[in-house]
Amino acid sequence: MDDLELRTEADAILAELVGDPGGAARLREDQWQAVAALVRERRRALVVQRTGWGKSAVYFVATALLRRRGAGPTVIVSPLLALMRNQVESAARAGIAARTINSANPEEWDTIYDEVERGETDVLLVSPERLNSVDFRENVLPRLAATTGLLVVDEAHCISDWGHDFRPDYRRLRALLAELAPGVPVLATTATANARVTADVAEQLGTGGGEALVLRGPLERESLRLGVVELPDAAHRLAWLAEHLGELSGSGIIYTLTVAAAEETTAFLRQCGFPVSSYTGRTENADRLQAESDLLENRVKALVATSALGMGFDKPDLGFVVHLGSPSSPIAYYQQVGRAGRGVAHADVLLLPGKEDEAIWRYFADSAFPPEAQVRQTLTALAEAGRALSVPALEAVVDLRRNRLETMLKVLDVEGAVRRVKGGWESTGQPWSYDTERYAWVARQRAAEQRAMREYVSTSGCRMEFLRRQLDDEGARPCGRCDSCAGVWIGSTVSTEALTGATKELDRPGVEVEPRRMWPTGMPSIGVDLKGRIPAGEQCATGRALGRLSDIGWGNRLRPLLAADAPDGPVPDDVLRAAVAVLADWARSPGGWAPNVPDATARPVGVVAVPSLTRPVLVDTLARGVADVGRLPFLGTLAYTDVDGAHAARRSNSAKRLKGLSAAFAVPDDLAAALTGAPGPILLVDDYTESGWTLAVAARLLRRAGGERVLPLVLAATG
Repeated sequence: MDDLELRTEADAILAELVGDPGGAARLREDQWQAVAALVRERRRALVVQRTGWGKSAVYFVATALLRRRGAGPTVIVSPLLALMRNQVESAARAGIAARTINSANPEEWDTIYDEVERGETDVLLVSPERLNSVDFRENVLPRLAATTGLLVVDEAHCISDWGHDFRPDYRRLRALLAELAPGVPVLATTATANARVTADVAEQLGTGGGEALVLRGPLERESLRLGVVELPDAAHRLAWLAEHLGELSGSGIIYTLTVAAAEETTAFLRQCGFPVSSYTGRTENADRLQAESDLLENRVKALVATSALGMGFDKPDLGFVVHLGSPSSPIAYYQQVGRAGRGVAHADVLLLPGKEDEAIWRYFADSAFPPEAQVRQTLTALAEAGRALSVPALEAVVDLRRNRLETMLKVLDVEGAVRRVKGGWESTGQPWSYDTERYAWVARQRAAEQRAMREYVSTSGCRMEFLRRQLDDEGARPCGRCDSCAGVWIGSTVSTEALTGATKELDRPGVEVEPRRMWPTGMPSIGVDLKGRIPAGEQCATGRALGRLSDIGWGNRLRPLLAADAPDGPVPDDVLRAAVAVLADWARSPGGWAPNVPDATARPVGVVAVPSLTRPVLVDTLARGVADVGRLPFLGTLAYTDVDGAHAARRSNSAKRLKGLSAAFAVPDDLAAALTGAPGPILLVDDYTESGWTLAVAARLLRRAGGERVLPLVLAATG
């Protein structure tokens, strides 16, 4: 078949894909170049093109052409559940049978594998996490590698740790690339790769298959109008939304930096009469599906989302993207705003930066590769164990939090130092070197991205040109549309009424603090005789905090007060008043102080303080102030028995933290006597809770000393 016949067939498939069979749809020349490279030349190719360019059309058209020529199914590796759902529907229009394997449908996996075996599936979409599953790697991946007709790596920048969204699960693709049969084409796609990331991904694509073809296009988005609205604080930003959201055309996305901010913003906008839904990492899968459907069908004005919505939502007529707070990377920002204006002539993209943004960046900046000493400690523990160790068991040995420990293990797995097996992780015994230079460079890259994001806010030049230059787009030039090029088109003023409403919403204190109910795994192995469920008679109750440190309301007030370099001092009057208000609301809540506890005393009988190494005055004055206002006796403060252990427990993982805290406190004799003479619930006061183990250990001591129930009250909860 010559090029003309192949092109004609490809265009006919495209017409079916877009729902216009027999129509005039044609692949653009750059799309056709990618399809031809895959189908005719069976090459490996990296396509770096702007969001909305039509990357999915390339791999669906190529799939149909290859399947007609007897090739095996296409395997698409994508981290995007929302995009997977969109693409399954799109493929069906062209008669392409597509199925997906991800964390949301485990009950379907066996059926899908059988369909692939029988040749009934044309496209299999797989989440990268599956690549790191022992069962998938051992039983499914070899069969896929042997039968795959086309491998597609979506959001390919995730492969590279130079990129803004590195995901170690993606590194497993190198093994799959090396195992593919000769002549199997590979397509990698991304909209957000600068020159360094492009070169790195292209090099990895060449694994076992020769040099990769790189097809890079301009990243200009002519439909987007970029602007920045600088406002004094979070209340002004919410008030601005309430007054200007209705002016933005169509429906869109409001991005926030934290889950708490998304939930706060959603609640406030609903109070203002806007149909909006929240979309975060905490949103249940069924609710996510409903939210996506509501936005696609324009039943809501906006989804208020964290990066959980991310790259993978496909709505061509999305009319606007607003960010409440700056992402830490202009590349990530470009990717998120690229969701707008794909199928409409004009879309507004507005950034409302906050003074707290950098504090939030630091709060979530726990993703750097651990220091060499901690990595070596992990490798030694696995080598000495001589067997597989689970992550909870490793936590008892290695002072890393679970998410960071798991990420580190995945990197070590890819680099051959450890391997995941049933039951956990084991050492391979292979030599491994710590790439100090590379990890330091990545850290500097992250810092540079943050500086660039600050520059984006303050630049007087073209904003689109700025973003394109961050992505090394050689064709970057002034867009003529942004607020720098064409002038400000939307106001920054808010009415007194809107500001009052927003301030009232953000000033409302009070969030629940869930207690710990299980001791961490592996405590006996490190000399602490605690395991299993915490006995009901030793648990603390569900408590309260004024707010979360990630809130845009009380979080903004509490972060400076609780910062590591903040001076100690008496509790501020407004904070004490808020604590008292939280207690009053707590008492009025369903079940009051002790829901589901029959015949419980309705009111605390006294206040106890947790001793503090860093803020003794703050905690003491908070506890005594609450006692005075509530007319409750201040029963005393727990005593330290192991100051060094308690201090070392901060910022550790659960097992290490609990080990440091397990013997750090004692109940002084006078406090024990007071507890015996005041039967009833005890209010336990501390500055903040991060892991919940300080409260769990303190509550256990108090209950063993005679306290009936322990009700924690803290200024802040993390998360």
